[in-house]
Amino acid sequence: MKKFINIISVFILILFFQSCSAQNTSDSQTVNTLVSSEEFTFHAERANPMNYDVINALNGIPNNPSTRILQLDSDSYVIELKKGKMEVVLPYFGRAFNPTYGRSDNSYRFTSKDYTVTKSQSKKGNWVFKIKPNDVSNVSDINIEVYKNGKAFTSVRSNDRQPITYDGYISKNEEIKEKKIE
Repeated sequence: MKKFINIISVFILILFFQSCSAQNTSDSQTVNTLVSSEEFTFHAERANPMNYDVINALNGIPNNPSTRILQLDSDSYVIELKKGKMEVVLPYFGRAFNPTYGRSDNSYRFTSKDYTVTKSQSKKGNWVFKIKPNDVSNVSDINIEVYKNGKAFTSVRSNDRQPITYDGYISKNEEIKEKKIE
């Protein structure tokens, strides 16, 4: 009887993990269209801080899983690439080398209209975007690696902070409909 229960438990776990891995993926044709247009939105689902002080503080929270990954609300934290405009809203967890006490702009929140994008393809067929904002003083570069299923991995390197990475997915930019005033 125990063996039967163990087999059922393993089967349920496999179904659970399979359903979790199938979320927020796209077909390769949609991903290729988004990548070739260079207009898409990266939705951050998880933040991966590099600072061990942050990781140790997270591990000290009761009932917190002992991982260094922070779950995020993917609708709130995005990088939106458009022709001639990039909007970044990402949280930051880590060490700042030139902290500004009393200010609330510790996250990455900026709009850049002067940036360069270098797009290449890796050996595995993933697309790599290297973005260098020229009109933002504290961010040196943003790297976005887009996988064939729409998942993406982003790293942000800054001049005054430790690097941080994010896991998420890409989607088509949402069009904001303007209301007509009659």
